[in-house]
Amino acid sequence: MAAMAFVTGMCISQLTRNLFLNPDVRINKVHRKTAVLENQEEGESMQSHRLRRFLRTRPPEVMPAVNRFFSDGN
Repeated sequence: MAAMAFVTGMCISQLTRNLFLNPDVRINKVHRKTAVLENQEEGESMQSHRLRRFLRTRPPEVMPAVNRFFSDGN
C-alpha cells in the first residue's frame, strides 16, 4: 500500500510540475493560439532543474562501493 501511495504521489507531482512549469503546456486560450512559442530561456530552465544539475557532477555509478569492491579485488 505504501509503495503504491509513493508511486502515485510521484506521478501526481510530475504531472503538476509539467502542468504549471513546462513551457510547452499551454492552458490559457491566448497561449494556445500561437503555434510555436519562442521561449528558449524557459525551455532551458525547465530542462536544467536542480536535480539534473546536481547529477551532472556525479560519476555515472549506481553503487560505487560495490563497483570498487569488485574492480579492486582482481
